[in-house]
Amino acid sequence: MRRNGGGAQMRIIEAAPSEQPELPTFDVSVEIDGNVVMQQFVWPERTRQWWDMWASSPLSDEFTETDWSELMDTALIHAKFWTGNTSVANELRLRVAKFGATPEDRARLKIQFAAADEAEERTEKRRAAKKPKGDDPRLRLAQ
Repeated sequence: MRRNGGGAQMRIIEAAPSEQPELPTFDVSVEIDGNVVMQQFVWPERTRQWWDMWASSPLSDEFTETDWSELMDTALIHAKFWTGNTSVANELRLRVAKFGATPEDRARLKIQFAAADEAEERTEKRRAAKKPKGDDPRLRLAQ
């Protein structure tokens, strides 16, 4: 017999949010004049901006250390993309989707910004305020 809603129940655990770490400093091997040398990796400015954007996003308010770790790995893929390696585009898109980067991603994750509800409420109030009232002569023209 099949039951609707069967399956494992969601397990709820306590987790403390953590602060966003700095992008790390590390060396990479590069070839210069036929010689392989170690050189400090330079984060593209666009990736630094992207990292800062995540810090200020309400989506990251509850990120734990493991979330930041995964996003840091994603930052490296982002850096590769912005330095011309477009072959990583699919992996980058898959990873940022897990964090709710786009409206479609947030809908799939069942995340909605409260500001959207508030904006809709303000729009409805403005529309209601603009509706003609009682003895408005425009109402007679519409008849």
